[in-house]
Amino acid sequence: MSTSDQKRPHTPWRSRLHEIIFESDTPAGKAFDIALIGSILVSVAVVMLESMGRVRAVHGDLLHSIEWFFTILFTLEYLLRLISVRQPLRYATSFLGLVDILAILPTYLSLLIPGTQYLFTIRILRLLRIFRILKLSEYLSEASIITSALRASQRKISVFILTVITLVIIIGSIMYIIEGEEHGFDSIPTSIYWAIVTLTTVGYGDLSPQTPAGKALASLVMIIGYGVIAVPTGIVTVEISQAAQKMRKVSAQSCPSCGSEGHDADAVFCKYCGSHL
Repeated sequence: MSTSDQKRPHTPWRSRLHEIIFESDTPAGKAFDIALIGSILVSVAVVMLESMGRVRAVHGDLLHSIEWFFTILFTLEYLLRLISVRQPLRYATSFLGLVDILAILPTYLSLLIPGTQYLFTIRILRLLRIFRILKLSEYLSEASIITSALRASQRKISVFILTVITLVIIIGSIMYIIEGEEHGFDSIPTSIYWAIVTLTTVGYGDLSPQTPAGKALASLVMIIGYGVIAVPTGIVTVEISQAAQKMRKVSAQSCPSCGSEGHDADAVFCKYCGSHL
């Protein structure tokens, strides 16, 4: 991080700009956020309409113009966010900062790579800000619990997935030997695909065993599938329960320095950059 980012003064006009853009406790801030949410919804709807051939044939030019209007609007908004914080680089590399830049890049990229403008719908992720706008701080706490639980479950889930991969390879190989090419299991990868579909209880039905031994193996895989589904659910449930016991109230306040959110309700300093809240 540059020294200029750390020591850049927060002038009155920049403080006011930060209050409007990042805070929702004031009438101006709430109005800004509501207008932003409305713009996001309309812009996503425009991209969806443009992907429809009949609509594009009649209103293509109009939709394209509206799309560029919102892109320029969100570009200006993103620049204002960078200006209003003391540490723009920290905000730019934060989750919401990355979402903001990804929301405007597809349209610019479409000038070089046709079709990428349909990635414009990624800006729907910006609706995460609605939790702050509506002061649903308890939902931020719940989201934090789930994130912590998934992070704590990462190693257990990884071992579980590795076990499942090993299992479907073995089952697919056995089914290939039992059924063979004459029954549609023309290769081990194809048989592994069948094992995955069956083990996860999806059951597309495009492949099915014909021999008694194959049907017996398929029945066993189906029964194992129910147990397989329960394992990751149990792992995450335990971690969620433990994380919930450590839960603390989360504030909707945004850091004036780096723009980060999700601070404890009684926090005085930002837990990400250390700035005074």
